[in-house]
Amino acid sequence: MAGCAKRCKQGLVKFALSLHKLVTGTLNKDKADDDLEMTMVCHRPEGLDQLEAQTNFSKRELQVLYRGFKNECPSGVVNEDTFKQIYSQFFPHGDASTYAHYLFNAFDAGHTGSIKFEDFVTALSILLRGSVTEKLQWTFNLYDINRDGYINKEEMTDIVRAIYDMMGKYTYPALKTDAPKQHVDAFFQKMDKNRDGVVTLDEFILSCQEDENIMRSLQLFENVI
Repeated sequence: MAGCAKRCKQGLVKFALSLHKLVTGTLNKDKADDDLEMTMVCHRPEGLDQLEAQTNFSKRELQVLYRGFKNECPSGVVNEDTFKQIYSQFFPHGDASTYAHYLFNAFDAGHTGSIKFEDFVTALSILLRGSVTEKLQWTFNLYDINRDGYINKEEMTDIVRAIYDMMGKYTYPALKTDAPKQHVDAFFQKMDKNRDGVVTLDEFILSCQEDENIMRSLQLFENVI
């Protein structure tokens, strides 16, 4: 049992690295590699055509992602502990556990406590290749921790602290203890249009679309995931 768990985790790490290559455009696409991939994907997951229609991934990309997700981890699902272990490897100088928790919940659209392949590729499709509005809606849902349709200052403070912890001291050598609060105050000054103490989805989208710096900062998700 321990050996199976170890193999599953090792496989998911390899999957995460393959995903990083796919995101950055460094996935090898020569003919020899195509032939190898098609040989190793011994069967097509049920609903592949439907996923291709529902996402912005090609059939080949879905096959590569599915092979890494399912063949290396036969259970076909990723729980939160495994997700945190994978994610932490990309941020060795910080503590990514809290941010990974929030990110896991955003991927777990059905609130089942695990991420299925369909959950994963649907979210990735939005983050990597979705429209600006789709990306902003997904980001809003990530920040809306209690899922009540609003972002309050407590939620935003939790998210900002988690990001700072994840990036670590090497990224922010002169980080002051009140930096998260300053970041949150600036966020609400810009986003909370009617000054009612919460940010709605409409306010969030409008504010982001009006600000070039905010729009550029959203690219963080493409680089991190």
